[in-house]
Amino acid sequence: MAENQSIARTFPVKPKLKPTSANSTTPTPESKYWRSFKTPKDLQSQTLVSAITSLSFSPISPHDFAATHSATVSIFSGQTLEPKTTISSAFKDSVTSASFRSDGRLIAAGDLSGAVQVLDLKSRVPLRRLRGHTRPVRVVRYPRADKLHLFSGGDDAVVKYWDITTESKIYNLLGHKDYVRCGDASPVSDDMFVSGSYDHTVKVWDVRVLNSGSVMEFDHGKPVEDVIYLPSGGLVATAGGNSVKIWDVLGGGKLLYTMESHNKTVTSICVGKIGKESGEEAQQYRILSVSLDGYMKVFDYAKFKITHSMRFPNPLMSVGVSPDCSTRVIGASNGTLYIGRRKVKDSESLELGGFGGGFAPVEEPQRRVLRPSYFRYFQRGQNEKPSEWDYLIKKPKKIKVAEHDKLLKKFMHKEALVAALSGKNPENVVAVMEELVARKKLLRCVSNLETEELGLLLRFLQRYSTMPRFSRFLMGLTKKVIEMRTEDIKSSDELRGHIRNLKRDVEEEIRVQQTLQQIQGIVCPLLKIAARR
Repeated sequence: MAENQSIARTFPVKPKLKPTSANSTTPTPESKYWRSFKTPKDLQSQTLVSAITSLSFSPISPHDFAATHSATVSIFSGQTLEPKTTISSAFKDSVTSASFRSDGRLIAAGDLSGAVQVLDLKSRVPLRRLRGHTRPVRVVRYPRADKLHLFSGGDDAVVKYWDITTESKIYNLLGHKDYVRCGDASPVSDDMFVSGSYDHTVKVWDVRVLNSGSVMEFDHGKPVEDVIYLPSGGLVATAGGNSVKIWDVLGGGKLLYTMESHNKTVTSICVGKIGKESGEEAQQYRILSVSLDGYMKVFDYAKFKITHSMRFPNPLMSVGVSPDCSTRVIGASNGTLYIGRRKVKDSESLELGGFGGGFAPVEEPQRRVLRPSYFRYFQRGQNEKPSEWDYLIKKPKKIKVAEHDKLLKKFMHKEALVAALSGKNPENVVAVMEELVARKKLLRCVSNLETEELGLLLRFLQRYSTMPRFSRFLMGLTKKVIEMRTEDIKSSDELRGHIRNLKRDVEEEIRVQQTLQQIQGIVCPLLKIAARR
């Protein structure tokens, strides 16, 4: 009975699982969490006019979000996920970036005409027009809590810090040498922000100390497409090329990690939050990145690993996650919005203290145990590991036999010699010749060689006869070959050429040996004199 129980513990039966991906791996709790963002059934698919250049969420609940496309800013409801309002009359050209104010009442947006508009969401009327960029504006950001200032950057390689109340520029922040395409405000200070440019650099600015330019600079190595502050304020993530890099601002701009899991350019990154509201799993943040390869990757920057990956049918341009992590929005190059909302169960909401942005621990399914009374017990395959009392029979490894060895086993001596000569290993050729000498078949094989085969033999002798390892054996064989096949050599120009080359190499080797003997004659008396002293 005890033996049957030990056998049962040795061969557990894995439960049947439905394949969820190409490699049919069991999804982790975090993968289940990110897959739970699904489009509501009653929500119609949202396809806008052109590529979604940016996405921005309101910091105020219910967290409406804005999508910029063409010459329009579309505001979507955070509750119904349906279009709420559209702002297009204020813009003369394509809108590139938008940012909500900290109270969620105003939104600032920049367009390709070089203007920055500050608009009221209710009346959709422009309240301020900030003009100063000579080229298209690519990024507009409000500080974390400051309602009176914002910064912008554009293709004129200038970052501008604005006073919204007076519609005037406070600072021109110079330092970039190419287009400024991205930026982000610090989550811990309203006076600090970061900007990224196509000159491969990312600069950290502090409006309190601008006498010496930027306070810090990173070199991403590729044109920077997006840059964000991580929630602690001490780390910065940059995206450019096919990589996302993490930088330590407090550590002097040290590069902490480089993630290269995308196949094409990473176009946008953002921060998402998982975990419970309190406890050990609280405040677990992830970096979400989207790329032109159509993939969204979730990166755990605490453990430096990819935790989830999802593919979409179109190249992706922008990504955003609501502050409460209940809504995830991805914008594609063809104008499609992939809106996903996480469905939270009642029991899970109670367990998480009302926080809908986390996941509860998932218990592993209980495994069935195979017993000798089951028929499947006798159908265990190669994946089963042997137990301690099993006698393991290993299949002998198949030894690959060379072609000349096969021919020698069949006593096809001439063919074996030709096969060895056709190879590139001189040691195999000499070994076959020595075997034929032991069988007393070498000279007969030489006499039966055809003209082309004889050319292979003479070429081999000309190349390796003067090598010290083979010279003693091959020089004797060379004499025999010339004596036996003199007539054939005289009748062929190619064979005579091999003999001339062989003669030249032998004469050269003799000269080298004579020179070495002369050197030896000089060195030996000197060594004897030195030994006496």
